[in-house]
Amino acid sequence: MDYTEIVYEVADRVAVITLDRPERMNAFTPTMMREMIDVFDQVDADDDVRAVIVTGRGRAFCAGADLGLGGETFDASTTSGREVRSAPRDGGGLLTLRIFECTKPVIAAMNGSAVGIGVTMTLPMDIRVLSTEAKVGFVFASRGIVPEAASSWFLPRVVGINQALEWCLTARVFGAEEALAGGLVRSIHPADEVLAVAQGLAAEIAQHAAPVSAALTRQMLWRMLGADHPMEAHKIDSRGVFDTGRMADAREGVVSFLEKRPPEWTLNPSQDMPEWFPWWEERRYE
Repeated sequence: MDYTEIVYEVADRVAVITLDRPERMNAFTPTMMREMIDVFDQVDADDDVRAVIVTGRGRAFCAGADLGLGGETFDASTTSGREVRSAPRDGGGLLTLRIFECTKPVIAAMNGSAVGIGVTMTLPMDIRVLSTEAKVGFVFASRGIVPEAASSWFLPRVVGINQALEWCLTARVFGAEEALAGGLVRSIHPADEVLAVAQGLAAEIAQHAAPVSAALTRQMLWRMLGADHPMEAHKIDSRGVFDTGRMADAREGVVSFLEKRPPEWTLNPSQDMPEWFPWWEERRYE
């Protein structure tokens, strides 16, 4: 796919996805959704990629949905060009579910303001770094709609139910300090430093984390948020430790530590995941 609203680059085992509609403050469109889903397919297929950064070009990260259609922006029954009686799948949710399924760690380098889908798209990402000048808002109620992009699942898990409800019900736009205090972001920095901070974190992941271990760890931590008992984590932990402990990267991890040198990982998520992955599709633990 040729991209028109994002830019995709890979260097030093880190992929950088840049939202690229600066003249519209990187407002989200169906085209951007499709391109981002496609690029995450590329990320998972490329074993040279160890970590992913999502950022924006210009002064905003993403200003939310493009409101170019005015009052009909959110009316899928008219914007589709035909009458629709049942609810179509939410485009933001299609994207966040794809990010959730990614086998590589994902970092949001939020170089500017992030409102609506501009912030909810970052919730399934693993680390968020925000510009000190940015404004953030879960503004759905003030637009007469409800939270989208599966954020009713992600946001309470990221910041807790009370904070999630306050931000969504007030629909206020707030600053970087409040985002940090509320646990939404890891850290805040001047806008021109945000990408460098994210790149430093990505480089640390790329250097230290075995790719298969990172892919499994990411899914284990996210999916155990919905487990109803720690026994579910114990079952999958046991499987994971047993299988990864027999693999080449476990030997390399120990030997490189003892020899005081950087590890040289040889296993890749595209072809070396244990046979029980993805375990959540089995609905059983044998």
